[in-house]
Amino acid sequence: MWRAAEEMGFDHAWTYDHLVWGGLPDASWFAAVPTLAAAAGVTSSIGLGTFVSSPNYRHPYTFARDVLTLDDVSGGRFLCGLGTGGDLDARILGEERTLKQRVDRFHEFVPLLDRLLREDRVDHEGAWYSARGARTLPGPVRHRVPLLVAANGPRSIRLAATLGDGWITYGGRGDTLDEWFAHVGELATRFSDAADAAGRGPLDRLLSLDSSPRFSLESVELYAEMAGRAAALGFTDVVTHWPRAEGPYAGDVSVLEAVAAQVVGDEGERPCAG
Repeated sequence: MWRAAEEMGFDHAWTYDHLVWGGLPDASWFAAVPTLAAAAGVTSSIGLGTFVSSPNYRHPYTFARDVLTLDDVSGGRFLCGLGTGGDLDARILGEERTLKQRVDRFHEFVPLLDRLLREDRVDHEGAWYSARGARTLPGPVRHRVPLLVAANGPRSIRLAATLGDGWITYGGRGDTLDEWFAHVGELATRFSDAADAAGRGPLDRLLSLDSSPRFSLESVELYAEMAGRAAALGFTDVVTHWPRAEGPYAGDVSVLEAVAAQVVGDEGERPCAG
C-alpha cells in the first residue's frame, strides 16, 4: 500500500500513532514507528508521517530518538505530526487525565521535543517531563524535521502558529458538508490570525477531509469538490483514508486510483493518502 501510494503520485502517506485506535478496537494493529521504517524501505520519494503522535505513551526524549531514526532511514522524508491525542491509549496504561491536563502536557511536550531535535545536551525540568544532559547525536539528516501540530482549540492553534512548521486540523463539527466547512473556515481564520501575530511566513496547512459527515472518496466528484473547498480556505494539503472493505472509510480503491490520475499534481492542493 505504501509503495502504491508513491506510484500513484501522492506527496505524503500517513499512519495513525496509537496503541489501539477506537475506530477499530477489535482489529489487528501495528506500531507506527517500525511501520514507517518498513515503509521507508520500499519507497524512495513519498513523505512519510504520523497523523498524529501524542504524549499519551511517549516521553519527548525517547520519541526524539525515534524521530531521528525515521528521518535517517527515510533519507529526510519523515513528517512528524503531533497532537494532544484522545485518552484511550493513556487509559489502557492506567492513566486518567482531564482534557486540560492533556493539553498542558502537550504544550510542554512539543517545545521540549523541538529543543531535542535542535540541540545537544538538553536539560529540562517541567511539570510533566525531565531531561538531564540528554544527548541527541547524530541530529537530523536535514536542517530540521518538520513538526506539524494538530490543533482545533485556541491554545494549541497558537502553539502551531508560533512553533510548528505546519498546522493539522480535522475540522471538528458539522452535520452537513456546508456546516463542517464553515467551521473549518473559522479555524483557518484563527490560525491565520495567530500566524500573523507571531510574524510567521507561509506555513503548511493540512486538512483531514474524512472527519466531515462524508467520506471524501465516495466519488471522484466529491473528492474534487472537497479538495477545492479546502484550497479556497488556504489549505496546502488534504488527507484522505485508504478505502477499506467495510467499517470506517468503506469504499472502492478504484476511486482512489481515479483521484490520483485526475487530481494529483493540481496546483493549490496536494492530496495525501492516509
